Amino acid sequence: MISVLGATGFIGQNLLTTLSNATCVSLRDGKWRSSVYSASVIINLIGKAHDHKGTAMEADFYYANVELAKQVYEAFETSEAKLLIHISSLAALEEFESSKFLTESDKCQPESLYGSSKRKAEEWLINQKLPIGKKLIILRPPMVHGPGDKGNLSLLYNLISKGIPYPLSSFDNNRSFISIDNFCYFIKQIIDKRESLESGIYHVADDEPISTKEIIAIIKKVINKNVPDLALPKGLVKLIAKLGDIIPVPLNSKRLKKMTNDLLVSNKKIKKALGIEKLPLTAKEGLEKTIRSFKEEQ
Repeated sequence: MISVLGATGFIGQNLLTTLSNATCVSLRDGKWRSSVYSASVIINLIGKAHDHKGTAMEADFYYANVELAKQVYEAFETSEAKLLIHISSLAALEEFESSKFLTESDKCQPESLYGSSKRKAEEWLINQKLPIGKKLIILRPPMVHGPGDKGNLSLLYNLISKGIPYPLSSFDNNRSFISIDNFCYFIKQIIDKRESLESGIYHVADDEPISTKEIIAIIKKVINKNVPDLALPKGLVKLIAKLGDIIPVPLNSKRLKKMTNDLLVSNKKIKKALGIEKLPLTAKEGLEKTIRSFKEEQ
């Protein structure tokens, strides 16, 4: 049996569908520890990522991303499970920019409360002495997307599908993503090959990065609309973003970095460890599948 903690979200629901013997476990259930005791594998998806209202405090992130991770590990330690897969985030390492492919050995530079709390959880988990016969795998994905996703890709799709030009076409960037299909594939491979896999931190990402311009081209292809691009001068965009740091407008400096900077992730370590040559979907195939799902939902 595979126990998935925090399975009510987008990633968790897809994992429950992919893994035939997986069950959802809620920490709101006072008996959750006994629910995971007889599991063979525990997957921890619990965490706090978004603070759209801007009301979350450091303590909120610490409790959700660090304290609960400790509780899950302690339950794993005394359970029959041989494998704990803890889902961290690329934000524990880098949140905004890297023109080189980030590896697991790079220095961590989290900047947000989310990234910092995810890194603290990693550090605590890595410093625990694993009981004999048990393994801990910590995964750092970049943005995960797929059918049912309501994140930034959905917002971009809504913009372009309404015929509104993307205003940041003057910026040319490449970013690493991971489709939910490839994410679930990694999870299944880790479970199937856990005997030969070493405990530690691993990056999971699509094989190729993709640019925002390519994403927009995929959206236009799917909706069959020739929406014009709008290339506002970079200096003007950066000025607007700086104003957004002071007054409440949709764009600020951090959001601009996330939308226009390179952020590249290497998946070589996990692929080598699992003996994977090629993932099921290319980055473009995964994004096209996600975009088509947005169209079908309309």
